[in-house]
Amino acid sequence: MWQEFVNYLTINIFGLNGKLNDTINFFIYDVGKIWFLLLTIIFVVSYLRTHFNTEYVRAYLQGKSEFFGNILAALFGIITPFCSCSAIPLFLGFIQARIPIGVTFSFLISAPLNNEIAIAMLFGIFGWKITAIYIGFGLLVAIFGGFFIGKMKMDKYVLLDVKPMEGELQEVKIKLTFAQRVKESKEYTLDIFKKIYIYVMIGVGIGAFIHGYIPADFIANYAGGDNPFAVLIAVLMGIPMYSNAAGVMPLVEVLTSKGMLLGTALSFMMAVTALSLPEAMILKKILHVKLIGVFFGIVGAGIIGIGYLFNAIL
Repeated sequence: MWQEFVNYLTINIFGLNGKLNDTINFFIYDVGKIWFLLLTIIFVVSYLRTHFNTEYVRAYLQGKSEFFGNILAALFGIITPFCSCSAIPLFLGFIQARIPIGVTFSFLISAPLNNEIAIAMLFGIFGWKITAIYIGFGLLVAIFGGFFIGKMKMDKYVLLDVKPMEGELQEVKIKLTFAQRVKESKEYTLDIFKKIYIYVMIGVGIGAFIHGYIPADFIANYAGGDNPFAVLIAVLMGIPMYSNAAGVMPLVEVLTSKGMLLGTALSFMMAVTALSLPEAMILKKILHVKLIGVFFGIVGAGIIGIGYLFNAIL
């Protein structure tokens, strides 16, 4: 129904046709669809989040076996709507709580890759099967990336003098009424939406231009299945960029429609969200360059591997 309305609007009301109609039609349709998905899913996840907080998570992770901690930290990343840079304060909180460094990195990797914004947009664009596969692979990168970093015993490369918390962390119980939870979820959803809606419009705008004016052959020739280095190139292109899932996901949709293999496009998105240069610059203040290099190397290798695997199975 939404597509039919947009078609009527651009053709019958605006009187558009050809490439201009394709571009404007794509922009209006995708912005409306993505905004609706974001508001709906962020609200649902925000409501679920009112039942616990980060102090509870830190208390629960404390003392758990390292690999189990990697799994829990990666899963926790799903319900935190952070980009790679905004996840760093909580990353420091984990270190302060004496949680193993490998576990903290599992969270730092998972938070930008698997947050509800990425899940909502993936579901709306590619359906639940692709979304489930993406979440599974993203969790694998976060779990094993953090696990390997932990096994390398690189705690000495944490430069910032973070004073450990005294004693054991206690579980913090949250007692809210249903109305309070709904109110808090609504406020949180609107706050997040205000921060990202412009990125959606910018991303969709760029995607709409590519959709309407860039020939499919151009993208297929340079980033299609015939280029064995397409995934590697996509990851290297994504690292200098900085965006969140809301800004880059519309590009993924258009690039795949123009002939780029899905694994290549998702690798590009994962590199943009999880391996950004601004993140490296912030981390440089608290981590030694060697640890940052290991972090980028392990995560980058995982993303590249997932891209080729995605291309192979899909």
